[in-house]
Amino acid sequence: MTTVVVAGALANKHRHGGSAWVRMSWVDALRSLGFDAVFVEQIAAADCVDSAGTPAPLERSANLEAFRSATEAFGLAGRAALVRADDGRVVGMPRDELCALLDGAVALVNISGHLRLPELVCRVRGPHVFVDLDPGYTQIWDASGADTGNLRGHDLHFSVGANVGGAGWTLPTGGVRWRAIRQPVVLERWNVEPDDGFTGFTTVASWRGAFGPAEWKGRSYGVKAHQFRGYAELPALVRAPFAIALDIDRADVADRERLDAGGWTIVDPSTMCGIDGFRRFVERSGAEFSAAQGVYVETRSGWFSDRTVRYLAAGRPALVQDTGFSEHLPVGAGLLAFSDLEQACAGARAIAGDYAHHRAAARELAEAWFSPGAALAPLLEQIGAPS
Repeated sequence: MTTVVVAGALANKHRHGGSAWVRMSWVDALRSLGFDAVFVEQIAAADCVDSAGTPAPLERSANLEAFRSATEAFGLAGRAALVRADDGRVVGMPRDELCALLDGAVALVNISGHLRLPELVCRVRGPHVFVDLDPGYTQIWDASGADTGNLRGHDLHFSVGANVGGAGWTLPTGGVRWRAIRQPVVLERWNVEPDDGFTGFTTVASWRGAFGPAEWKGRSYGVKAHQFRGYAELPALVRAPFAIALDIDRADVADRERLDAGGWTIVDPSTMCGIDGFRRFVERSGAEFSAAQGVYVETRSGWFSDRTVRYLAAGRPALVQDTGFSEHLPVGAGLLAFSDLEQACAGARAIAGDYAHHRAAARELAEAWFSPGAALAPLLEQIGAPS
C-alpha cells in the first residue's frame, strides 16, 4: 500500500474541535482513496499545558489527550505520531517504525509547513508538499522574513485560496508557483439528519483570530471582527434565529453588545469542543452564516472555509462572505455568497424560504466538489501517486 505522510497542528490546537477536523480530514480522505496515510506532528515542550492552561509535561498534557482522542476517532491508532521537538521523543508509535514509514513515503503533505524537524522531513524522498490554509497571511509572513512555513523547503505549493498567485493577486508569491486545491471531506463522516424545517443560522468563529491584522507595504488587512461588524444587525433585519459559537475577548464588550442588540445568540465555544462536539453543532444547525477574515476578502484570495465544507457535507446550506470563491464554485443553490448587507439579507431569506431545496443542493455540492477524489485530484496528479 502506498504511504503518504500528512503533517499538521493538532495537539498544538487542542482547544479547537474544528481545527482537528481540518487536519484529520486530509488523512481521512487519503485513506478513503486507498493510501496508507500517516499523521505526524511536532510539539515543543513549552507549548504543553494541562486543561487549565498551566504548563505540564507532554505525558500529562491536554495536548496529548486531544491528539489521542482525535487520532483514535479517525482510526489512526499506530498510524499517528506526536514528536517532541526538543528531544525527538515520539508518542504514538516506536521511533524506528515512524522512520521506516517516512523512508517509504511517496510524499509529505505538510499542512501550513508545520513539520520542520530536518531529521524527519529529510527522510521523505518523495515530493514535499506545502498546503496553505491561510492565504494572504502565509505570503505576507514569508515576505516579511517570518518564514513560518519554509516555503522554499517544499517542492509543490497548494493553497485553499483559489486566486493566490493569479492575475489579480497583489501580495507576494514567495517566488513559488501556487496551485489551487479544495479541502476534502469524507462524506460518510457527516449525517444528513431528517428535515424538520429551517431552524436558523449558526457558525463558529474566533472574533479576532489567532494572528491579528496582517500588514504589507503600509496596508493593514483586517481580522474577522472588522468584517462581521457590518452584519451585526442581520438577524433583526431578516427576523430569523442566528447563533454564533464565539471565542471573543472580554475587552470586546462593545462588539458583544452590538451582536446582542442585533439579535445574535452567542454560544460558549467550549460547549462544542472535540471531534464529536463540533460535528453535533454543525449537524444540528439549520444553515451556516459567516463573514470571513479581512485578508481573505480584501485580497480576493478565493479562500473557502473548511468549516463551510462540513456544513455542506451535513446537508446544511451555507451563506458565506465572498472571498472570490464564487469565481470557482457554483453558487446560488446550497451555497450562497454575499458581499454586502443587502445581499446577506436576500441570501438568508432565500435559504429560509426554500429550505428543502437548498439542503439537498448543499449535500450535492459537497459530493461533487469536496469528496476526496474531486478535492485532491490536483495533488494526486502532481505527486504521481496511484489511487
